[in-house]
Amino acid sequence: MGVQFTVRGVVFSALFAALLVVLSYVNINLGFSPVPITLSNMTILLAGAMLGPFYGFFSMALVVILTLIGLPMWHGTGGIGLVAGPTGGFIVMYPVAAFLVGWAANRIKGRGVAAHIQMLLVTFILGSLTLYVGGVPWLKIVAGLSWNDALVGGFYPFWPGDLAKAVVATAIVLQVRNVYTPQRLVGKGGSKVVTLN
Repeated sequence: MGVQFTVRGVVFSALFAALLVVLSYVNINLGFSPVPITLSNMTILLAGAMLGPFYGFFSMALVVILTLIGLPMWHGTGGIGLVAGPTGGFIVMYPVAAFLVGWAANRIKGRGVAAHIQMLLVTFILGSLTLYVGGVPWLKIVAGLSWNDALVGGFYPFWPGDLAKAVVATAIVLQVRNVYTPQRLVGKGGSKVVTLN
């Protein structure tokens, strides 16, 4: 059986891709690292948890593909050079992180404290930390850094902010899920756009 795209799923995927582009303009360059502090990575958490694994992946993959084509998707820049550069490892992990967040978030039930804690762990560990799995080694190789310098330039200054973003994302996601589950949001079982075999 092929993968079925729904109208609502494609529309919301495009909206989350656009949100990533907008939030990528909110960034702080640290000077000692080519990796900026940015709000764009919070979009991964929201896309995965709200759209589910498939559309979460699809929405972030749209941005990566359009970046490779050359469209200015990341704070006004794009192209293969950006993806092949020091921050490329983080960029290519966006769809993977969104998929993992969506997959795990779909398994969280309830609305109480336990659900909040589980969602926070999912968004932080599977969302934020997954980016570092691809991003830090890529930064090390491309920039020719030692492991320590790669961690200083691509991990240590960022994880406290990522934890704060995970807290915010968790609060947003759990409120939205009270009204719209991922299946309802993307119109599962609704109007079909196309089936990929």
